[in-house]
Amino acid sequence: MVGLKVFGQPASTEVSRVLTCLFEKNLEFQLVRIDTFKKEHKIPEFLQLQDPSGQVTFREGDLTLIDSRKIIRHLCDKYADQGNKKLYGNGSLEKASIEQWLQAEAQNFGPPSAELVFHLAFAKPLGKEPNMSIIEENEKRLSDILDVYDQRLGKNAFLAGDEFTLADLSHLPNTHYLLTRCERGKKLFTERKNVARWVNDITNRESWKKVTEMQNEHPGPLEK
Repeated sequence: MVGLKVFGQPASTEVSRVLTCLFEKNLEFQLVRIDTFKKEHKIPEFLQLQDPSGQVTFREGDLTLIDSRKIIRHLCDKYADQGNKKLYGNGSLEKASIEQWLQAEAQNFGPPSAELVFHLAFAKPLGKEPNMSIIEENEKRLSDILDVYDQRLGKNAFLAGDEFTLADLSHLPNTHYLLTRCERGKKLFTERKNVARWVNDITNRESWKKVTEMQNEHPGPLEK
C-alpha cells in the first residue's frame, strides 16, 4: 500500500511543486487526480482548475498538509536519506541559505509571477480580459526581483549555492508557465544571461520533465 498520497491536478502550480520534490526524493506515491469535468477537453488541465494556484492536499497516514511549501519541507526532513540528499542542505548553514531563498520565492517571486501567469497565459482562454495595469505593475516587480537573482546567479550555479535545492525547485511551476505560454513572460528570463542559464538547468532536470509529462496527460476518472 502506497503511504503517500497527493490529491490534485498535476498542471496546478501547487501540485507540480510537490510532485517534483517526490521525484527528486525517489519516493513512491499515489496521485489522486481531482477531475470535476466529465466531458473531453482539449485545453490544458490547468484551465480546468479555474485557479492559477490550484489546490494540493497531501496525506501520509494521519498527517494532512495543504500548503505545497510545507509539504516539500516535510518530505525533505522526514526522508533526508532518500533520493536527492542535498535538496534541503546538509547542516544548519546550508539549510538557512535555502530557507532564505524559499522565503524570497514565496513572498517576492511568487505573487507577481502568479499574476503574470494568469493574465498573460490563461485569462483569454478562460474568457477573461487581461488587465494591462496589473500586467505592467507585476512585470516591474518581477523584473526587479530577477535583477537580484541575476547578480546572485553570476556567483553561484543555483540560488543557494552550487547544488540544486528546494530554493530552485520551488520556482519551477510559475517559471514554466511564463516560459512556455507567453513570449512576454519568457523574455523576463531570457534577457538576463545568468537567469536564462539557471532556468535552462532547472527545467531540464529529470524530475521536472516527469512532471510536465504528467501535465500533458488527460486526467483520469476520480479515484476512490
